[in-house]
Amino acid sequence: MTHMTTPIKRKTHRAWRLLRVIILTLMVWSFVAWGAAKALVLHRELPRRADALVVLGGSAAYVERARWAAHLFQEGRAPRIILTNDNERGGWSQAQQRNPFFYERAVDELIRAGVPKEKIEVLSEPVTSTYEEALLLRDYATSHNLKALLVVTSGYHSRRAGWTFGRVFQETKIEIGLDAPPSGAVVLSPAPATWWLRTQRWQSVASEYPKLVYYWMRYR
Repeated sequence: MTHMTTPIKRKTHRAWRLLRVIILTLMVWSFVAWGAAKALVLHRELPRRADALVVLGGSAAYVERARWAAHLFQEGRAPRIILTNDNERGGWSQAQQRNPFFYERAVDELIRAGVPKEKIEVLSEPVTSTYEEALLLRDYATSHNLKALLVVTSGYHSRRAGWTFGRVFQETKIEIGLDAPPSGAVVLSPAPATWWLRTQRWQSVASEYPKLVYYWMRYR
């Protein structure tokens, strides 16, 4: 009887030890994942009212960005909203019988949220990156004598957007603020503590770090 119980005890001990290792690993990873997500979120306040809100292109992220821009507009943070054109199309629109561009969908979202159409402007020149958006907006702001812009993007894109706009606008006197919808309030910006639980959310969080490194190496 003693010979039979000893192997069982050893197996039970190994199982409990493995379980403790797994639990500890999950606890450490949860903390690291939370910290990595929080580090990507950047808010930069302006000392005064902006001349315009700028909604960055982001294809499927247009809903969260447009809604947050509408919220800031209703708060009186700026008198108008500027959109960029990432030249990407969304799904089929039965009403329009075509695939609208994402910026067109963003305009519709803003209007539904109560922003007057005449307060919305689209910069039609196509852009393919955050850096190109910053260059286009710098030229626009300079030519239109704008002194302060409040950039609206997704939370986990805000660190890279802030760094990029800081680099592009550093030789100007134009003030750049940065705002984003609260993480966890929208699908594309999940809560920092739980983003890693779904595979599709890795694109909005984990993929930002390679992009940050790339931007730092290419545009510094």
